[in-house]
Amino acid sequence: MYKYDEYDHSIVAARVEEFRDQVNRRLAGQITEDQFKPLRLMNGLYLQLHAYMLRVAVPYGTLDSRQMHMLAHIARKYDRGYGHFTTRQNLQYNWIKLEDAPDILADLATVEMHAIQTSGNCIRNISSDQFAGAAADELTDPRPWAELLRQWSTFHPEFSYLPRKFKICVIAAEEDRAAMRLHDIGIQIVERDGELGAAIYVGGGMGRTPMIAPLIKDFVPFDDFVSYLEACLRVYNRYGRRDNIYKARIKILIHELGADKYAAEVEEEFAAVKALGIDPPKAEFDRIAAYFAPPAYAADAPDTLDRSDPDFAVWLDQNVSAHKQPGHAVVTISLKPIGGIPGDASADQIDLMADLAKTYSFDELRVTHAQNIVLPHVRKADLYTVWQQLRDAGLAEANLDLISDIIACPGLDYCSLANARSIPLAQKIATRFSDIGRQRELGELKLKISGCINACGHHHAGHIGILGVDRKGVENYQLLLGGSGAEDVSLGTITGPGFSEDGIVDAIEKATDVYLAQRETGERFLDTYRRVGMTPFKEAIYG
Repeated sequence: MYKYDEYDHSIVAARVEEFRDQVNRRLAGQITEDQFKPLRLMNGLYLQLHAYMLRVAVPYGTLDSRQMHMLAHIARKYDRGYGHFTTRQNLQYNWIKLEDAPDILADLATVEMHAIQTSGNCIRNISSDQFAGAAADELTDPRPWAELLRQWSTFHPEFSYLPRKFKICVIAAEEDRAAMRLHDIGIQIVERDGELGAAIYVGGGMGRTPMIAPLIKDFVPFDDFVSYLEACLRVYNRYGRRDNIYKARIKILIHELGADKYAAEVEEEFAAVKALGIDPPKAEFDRIAAYFAPPAYAADAPDTLDRSDPDFAVWLDQNVSAHKQPGHAVVTISLKPIGGIPGDASADQIDLMADLAKTYSFDELRVTHAQNIVLPHVRKADLYTVWQQLRDAGLAEANLDLISDIIACPGLDYCSLANARSIPLAQKIATRFSDIGRQRELGELKLKISGCINACGHHHAGHIGILGVDRKGVENYQLLLGGSGAEDVSLGTITGPGFSEDGIVDAIEKATDVYLAQRETGERFLDTYRRVGMTPFKEAIYG
């Protein structure tokens, strides 16, 4: 993984001291909350319903045991003993005291972490495939490309005050594990005539007006990569709406201009940008890429497994994925225990995952956009030991991509923007479908919950999606079917009138019953829905 150089250390340290001064002035009453708000947001500090929330950046979801241990330390010392892993591959602390925020940032800086640009109208955390560098199906490791963009976008003078927040994703496999086309810019590394380049999708996103990013350019060679993205952002910065927050995202601009017109504007801007000479030399990319060299795998690692323990066998089948190196595997640690809070982990659990990474995964972990944790490089011979330690810590739920592997935003329990609670609903649904045999019979079924239209829980992209709304002061839940954030990307459709909290759980059960009755061999819930359409589901749900 990437390591800070002297420049990286100095700019992060300078930002910490700058923010410390800003906090001190706020605490002394020398600046108002309105003056302080944009300053704290650019340092990842939100004011939620009950306390400040700090969002810590985890670039492209990659971190090591040293950093993971620091996250546990901060949870114990400054929060209530836990952290919340998010759909942006970051981590949030929900109970921060303002006076502690500079000390937290100083602690993070000691392990090459920060909270810079995790909020505000700027380029946010660059996200990527959580299996990057390990996936059996990837063309190349996309993380050096993501790191290059992180360095380009951090403190970019033109793009620090965009019309709205901006999210970029980079993948390098046909299977999209990162919801790439639901980003403002989605990038897929592709190959043409033996050369690696990028297919560029622009204008995706969820929220109030969900859209799937159209393809803007099918191949941008590496030598033009940064210049082309600079042109994409410049066109947005020039024409993006600043008079209406609901129409400020790039997806609205492209919808109004049309993808072809936007692409033409980008080409014209690119011709001017290219002359500026901002594309890095190949040597600089190679310097970055060297930090992502494959680990020293054991060439003779055994490729067989003892499946005699039935519980272990279920976990293997559900949470362990193919690795490109024989004798190794990719382990996904579920942060979705039945009845738990999706994405939450205690300080002790965070420490354990750090220890497992150091001992069994070449000191590397990943945060997924589905709010789970990955050990990317585990020897198959070590899987049983890893599973036992996870089981003893309450981290061995064998439910990856099953109905209880729920994405959920913090909702009205924490968020000042929410209209309804997400966490209690997620707990009720997981409990209703707690039997692992039943979950596995239903198969891959991605359920996602948002407590408001901002869609932090990605409800539009759920095979089953739930949106919490306010109906005359009462929490109400809309049910959506047919969404996907994968390579078969689609947006869910609302079934009809909303439900109470208990009613939506019953509605989900009825929808799964329709699937079981209607499915054909090999079909997932999503496949059956797409084949038979909404009608049989709607009839069963509303009777």
